[in-house]
Amino acid sequence: MCMGFGCNAAGVIACRIIDSPRERLIAILTNNFAPCNGRFPTLILLSTLFVSSCFAENYNSLVTTLSITSIVLLGIATTFFTAWFLSKTLLKGTPSSNILELPPYRLPQVGAVIYRSIIDRTFFVLKRAVYMAAPAGAVIWLVANIPLGDTTLLSYLTHLLDAPAYYLGVDGVILLAFILGLPANEIVVPIMLMAYLSTGQMIEIENLTTLKEVFLNNHWTLLTAINTMLLCLLHYPCSTTLLTIHKETGSKKWTAIAFLLPTVLGLILCLITTFLARTFGLFV
Repeated sequence: MCMGFGCNAAGVIACRIIDSPRERLIAILTNNFAPCNGRFPTLILLSTLFVSSCFAENYNSLVTTLSITSIVLLGIATTFFTAWFLSKTLLKGTPSSNILELPPYRLPQVGAVIYRSIIDRTFFVLKRAVYMAAPAGAVIWLVANIPLGDTTLLSYLTHLLDAPAYYLGVDGVILLAFILGLPANEIVVPIMLMAYLSTGQMIEIENLTTLKEVFLNNHWTLLTAINTMLLCLLHYPCSTTLLTIHKETGSKKWTAIAFLLPTVLGLILCLITTFLARTFGLFV
């Protein structure tokens, strides 16, 4: 789980140390509930723009910290609950004991450390990321620039997703951004801006005031921001992590479950949050 806070693909690889195949699989399937470095910028951004702005300026930093901590704790709680649920259903079995043997202390082998950290792990993950980045970038550009009558394919798809997105408390742009953001979580917000501003390419806006205006001009509310944060925490792993899961498990079935499990939980949670918010007039 701790490795997953840096990178979920690296976290999945770290599950190799678990001897029990059943428990290793549970750890792999639940690793995505730890928000990685690719998701933290989005969580911090939305918390700063919408959550902390509901309080006095003196408390902005504290509220942002507490809201991000709450999201992380929700991810940890979801990890424990899902691990328990899987151990009682799909992956029943007898819990194994954990015996940790301390090896004799030796001087570190610098060459071996560098090889394992750079070649065996870092390069292993980056190579898979490159395999997905180039094709995904081409697909995103084509979707944004292929004309479809008086509009583009991107605009057509966002309008198509507006109906189901309404019940999730978001809009079609946000849903499509998460779909097209499969290669990397870092590109979700740039895809949103590309769609809202019709730029034809992914852009970033560094000025927070301007960025918030873009969101508000597209009918964002506190509810929209909260549900986007929930979807950011609970949605399918990035393509690199999915490839790593397939490599580690050797199974399309478990890779599909790793894709569906957080996605279904995220959609259900957004449905509940939106229903409660609209029923009691909260966050709108």
